Amino acid sequence: MPDVNGDAAEPRVIIETGTEARIARIVEPVAAGLGFRLVRVKLSAMNGTTLQIMAERPDGTMTVGDCETLSRDVSPALDVEDPMDAAYNLEVSSPGIDRPLVRRSDFERWNGHEARIELAVPLDGRKRFKGKLAGLEGNAVLVALEKSKLEGPTTIKLPLADIGEAKLVMTDALVRETLRAEKRKSREDQDHAEA
Repeated sequence: MPDVNGDAAEPRVIIETGTEARIARIVEPVAAGLGFRLVRVKLSAMNGTTLQIMAERPDGTMTVGDCETLSRDVSPALDVEDPMDAAYNLEVSSPGIDRPLVRRSDFERWNGHEARIELAVPLDGRKRFKGKLAGLEGNAVLVALEKSKLEGPTTIKLPLADIGEAKLVMTDALVRETLRAEKRKSREDQDHAEA
């Protein structure tokens, strides 16, 4: 279940490398100054070169207007710092339903939902895992893996420091929870507007 009181200052534990890391260092303070949390910076070869900046408010929301504001304010910073060698298309978006998990609180907030996790460093010869998030224990993410119907789930610990990428898997339960949270937020916004 999403936590609508996210901590704006909570650092990301899963971060970019290389050019994406240089871009994140430019974008993150601009986003924070506007009240947004950077989720991810990603470069792709889509439509030439596309620079995708994913962000959200601490409560997990991100409107089209928010995306426009961040795009407008981050563009001059990127122009001044010029971290890219080539022309690129800038795309600012929300994380979406099958969002990346980048903060400790993401793994707690989405406890019980299915995720795909890829380690940067293999654990027992394996890098890819898919299962239900089962919270945190120290500096490790607990993941309940389905073995078989006879054996049942097995919970493993994946060190946060070794995670290269993690994201939610779109399931019916995740869609239902997201829709419920959006309805709650809409009602709260309406109640505040009427007050």
